[in-house]
Amino acid sequence: MRKKFLHKQAFLLFALLVFFLAGASTALPKSTSAAKSLMLKADTCRKALYRSGKKMRYRHNWLNCINKYLRVAKRYPGSDEAAWSLYRSARMFTKLYRYSGKEQDLDEAIDLYRKVIGKYPKHRLADDAQYRIGEIYLIEKKDYSHAYVEFLKVDIKFPKGDMRPKARSKLKKLAAILNKRGHREKAAPSKAKGLVKVENIRHWSTPTYTRVVIDLERPTKFEFHLLKEDRKHKKPRRLYLDLKNTYVSSEIDSPIQIMDGLLRSARAAQYTKNSVRVVLDIKNIEGYKVFHLYDPFRIVVDVRGSKKEPEQKSVSKLPERSVRKGIRKVKKPDNKISLARQLGLNVRRIVIDPGHGGKDPGCFYSGSGKIREKDITLRLAKILARKIEQKLHCQAILTRQKDVFLPLEKRTAFANVKKADLFISLHVNAHKQRGVHGLETYFLNMATDERAVLVAARENATSRKNISDLQKILNDLILNTKINESSRLAYDVEKGMVGKLKKKYRNVKELGVKQAPFYVLIGAEMPAVLVETGFITNPMERRRLASTRYLENLADGIVSGISSYINSINRTYSGG
Repeated sequence: MRKKFLHKQAFLLFALLVFFLAGASTALPKSTSAAKSLMLKADTCRKALYRSGKKMRYRHNWLNCINKYLRVAKRYPGSDEAAWSLYRSARMFTKLYRYSGKEQDLDEAIDLYRKVIGKYPKHRLADDAQYRIGEIYLIEKKDYSHAYVEFLKVDIKFPKGDMRPKARSKLKKLAAILNKRGHREKAAPSKAKGLVKVENIRHWSTPTYTRVVIDLERPTKFEFHLLKEDRKHKKPRRLYLDLKNTYVSSEIDSPIQIMDGLLRSARAAQYTKNSVRVVLDIKNIEGYKVFHLYDPFRIVVDVRGSKKEPEQKSVSKLPERSVRKGIRKVKKPDNKISLARQLGLNVRRIVIDPGHGGKDPGCFYSGSGKIREKDITLRLAKILARKIEQKLHCQAILTRQKDVFLPLEKRTAFANVKKADLFISLHVNAHKQRGVHGLETYFLNMATDERAVLVAARENATSRKNISDLQKILNDLILNTKINESSRLAYDVEKGMVGKLKKKYRNVKELGVKQAPFYVLIGAEMPAVLVETGFITNPMERRRLASTRYLENLADGIVSGISSYINSINRTYSGG
């Protein structure tokens, strides 16, 4: 009897345990005071970060707050705060991506949202988390098919959730987009696993120079070859690139007519089921270079011709008078000027490049009044252009006249197409230590120190690893570039800026001339430098860079440096 009673008790205990466990798996999590306290610290960290534009520029500040949230979820997994901590950390990773551009940040966000859904399916945040996943695929990844699936999960899994109406709205819009693409999406080999999309072909041309840029969805390997002219079959010389593991977008019009004296056309086609061939038909070519850039990945082809062009007329508006009255003519140039002119070293046209622009603000300060690199560089560029024309009687052309985005490779192509004699790219620096300040000037070459690598990575909007990869191929790219002339120009500009500013301002620091692999300088056919005009993260220099008077003085210094460079060319080639 006693044994039977014990068995019955054990069975009841087991049933209660099963019921408890079943209830625990579906019950909503509850708050605890300890979890609330830890959550408050994480929330405080997040809010302080969002209030500081300076802090948001550095990854470690984001990760510090995210880790505080993850600590809540780890220590108190059964609490209401655990669900909130996972959700908020996912939101932070999504926002961090907009600063970092790293795909891994989006993947972390998606993973955390899925944890909210998996661990807390009855929590009011579960449908929000599912909706946010759809948003990431729609807005950040531009993967409309995947986004449709994720929004559909909101509609099916959470019929009573408050995010269902929003998800249904997104589904209608996505259905229209996907139906419009319909046939092309099915026909294209994009469904093949792992293939990279060839998205676009762009070009800029003159009779003696053409730059072609092939935009790809993500990095891939490629080869390029030059084919000789085939007179028998009436085929011109062709430069072709085979892109591995790729498919061609139906949005690319092929062939693309160029007809600039160097290239007849460019065309892209599916060569094999997993490779694309891009062919450039060549009419006249002296040399070419092929290289790739990152973030986004693109392949750049620079083609140069041998066509001789007539000498350009001087832009000076002041012809000199001869000794005889009544006769106006241009004075015969002396030996030093004529020799420099024969060697193509005289300076008549200068392209000024205001760094960043449009969707790319560069570095910025969000304190009292937003100060952005793109605005400072444009203001300085306009002042500099005016002073160059007034004092040096050279033509000054800006790569951008307003707040618009220009890819880095287009800026260099612009200078080449305009046949510039000098190229000056203007930028503003940043550093995690607010006390760091000073002016520095760069020319294209292998980076020789760690900070130069960091500056190049920031201005190139890419990672340090990609800069390291670029340095491996840079030797071949810079064989024919004007490194010596660019170096001389950099030293003259640096000296001019520092000398001018020291006369009117205290604590002007010269950081010197450095070298690094800047995208915006690669392929420039003229002496080219990148000028870092100060640190937006330093309070003193930030105030100065916001001042028109300071920019005027800074421009005077750059003009002084350019003038010294021009004079040094004349002295060198006159034997003086």
